[in-house]
Amino acid sequence: MTKEKGIHKGTIEMRKRLDVKWGIRAFLLLVYDIIVVNIACFFALWLRFDFKFDKIDSVFIEHMLRYAPIHTVCTVVVFFISKMYHSLWRFASINELWNITWGCIITTLVQFGGMNLMGLYMPRSYYPIAGIIMYIFVIAARFSYRFIRFLKNEYYGVSKKGKKNVMVIGAGSAGKIVVDEIHDSKYVDYNVKCIIDDMPSKHGRSVSGVPIVGNRSTIIENVVRYDIDIIFIAIPTLKPAERKVLIEICNETKAEVRILPGVYQLVNGDVSVNKMRKVEISDLLGREQVEINNDDIISYVKGKTVLVTGGGGSIGSELCRQIATYEPNQLIIFDIYENNAYDIEQEIRRRHPELNLVVLIGSVRNTHRINEVFETYKPDIVYHAAAHKHVPLMENSPNEAIKNNVFGTYKTAQAAIANGTDKFVLISTDKAVNPTNIMGASKRL
Repeated sequence: MTKEKGIHKGTIEMRKRLDVKWGIRAFLLLVYDIIVVNIACFFALWLRFDFKFDKIDSVFIEHMLRYAPIHTVCTVVVFFISKMYHSLWRFASINELWNITWGCIITTLVQFGGMNLMGLYMPRSYYPIAGIIMYIFVIAARFSYRFIRFLKNEYYGVSKKGKKNVMVIGAGSAGKIVVDEIHDSKYVDYNVKCIIDDMPSKHGRSVSGVPIVGNRSTIIENVVRYDIDIIFIAIPTLKPAERKVLIEICNETKAEVRILPGVYQLVNGDVSVNKMRKVEISDLLGREQVEINNDDIISYVKGKTVLVTGGGGSIGSELCRQIATYEPNQLIIFDIYENNAYDIEQEIRRRHPELNLVVLIGSVRNTHRINEVFETYKPDIVYHAAAHKHVPLMENSPNEAIKNNVFGTYKTAQAAIANGTDKFVLISTDKAVNPTNIMGASKRL
């Protein structure tokens, strides 16, 4: 608790320091704007009379000075409403430029209306000139930080040695956010060298100064050309099949591949370099991943008597391992090969000594034996995994494939029907779909 309180107290103190720092910057901007507003008015009048002070009518100077306090207050209020004292100007963008533009236009219109209502007449050209001068000075102050930072990073000794060269795939909104973050952050060790995008209209252009060098077919050559270390796939809207193809192309290079997980992050504005993750097996499926509801599986198997035929085989043994974790009433492993059956028996007994485990040797092709097993144990669920599955071997011994995969399955199913089994699950293979061989044809049959 003491440690948590200390962390909480430290966080509060940090926030206070940041608030003070922000308050100082906002105050300095406020002072700057007050000075700029009045300088802009003077410069506008001076410019209007060809930079000759003696030509300026004293009435105009008097009117300008009389209205100066009102104009200053109105300008500060409009700027405050336009959130020009709230933005982080190191990240200034089009949105901030838009706020400045509208703020200056409104203050100019207010000045024109206010002075005329008070009978403080000025030359008509004075108002737009004053507005333009103020606009230039306001922009200069707020965007100078970004400009100086750009010059520092690009031209004045910021070393790029040791930084990893990055290729960004995707010149859309997410890609731009990633590129801008790498450019602006001093905490990432990356140097964006090029961007890939499939839209021909974008080729030859740039995003935040980074060239768009081609489509996905040029990925490999550009990885070599720009000596790329990491590839960022920044297209949250990619469909699984397209993502799979893109990752396969990237994997032909020696570069590390990272990917932005999903479209929801673009919607939430949660796009960043930190959200990039390494490519996972699910990204290579080419389809949406099937989520398994383990609670349903547990309730399906728990407390039931389960029979797994071919329980010592590669598929059958894994089924037995999974079923054993879901607390069945009894697990029966049935296999013709005693070595396989023995191995899985010993493994499960070590992991689940409390499990009611029965291991039986026999063939599903033996009608008497399979009927005896069903009559004795009355399984609630049957996973029928006993089968010949090796394609080349079954091509040489087609009769054995038919005996085991067809008649063995038929006899097991008949025994299940005769003994009131609730669920019978046939473990098939992809070879059963549009079969081109004996093994596939036997499984399909």
